[in-house]
Amino acid sequence: MKAVIFYEHATDKTMDEFMAVFPRHEEFEAEFIKSGRVLGTGAFGNPGEGAMAIFVDKESAEAFVNGDPFVQEGLIAKVTIREWNDELA
Repeated sequence: MKAVIFYEHATDKTMDEFMAVFPRHEEFEAEFIKSGRVLGTGAFGNPGEGAMAIFVDKESAEAFVNGDPFVQEGLIAKVTIREWNDELA
């Protein structure tokens, strides 16, 4: 079963703080994409609304969250992981 993560940005953090960590986040994310464990990822349309990503399984989603520099640096206020039944797969 696939898994989806939802990130809610910490409202007390600035875009400058996010951008300072972004290169490390992007590098970490690239490794997951290259490994085939991420099926889709991205921020929501309005700045500050957060982001989501779809993973091949819950274990991959959990590993991503646990190692993501955005989470480690306190830029994410809330993480939700939900298992998801992809009806198109």
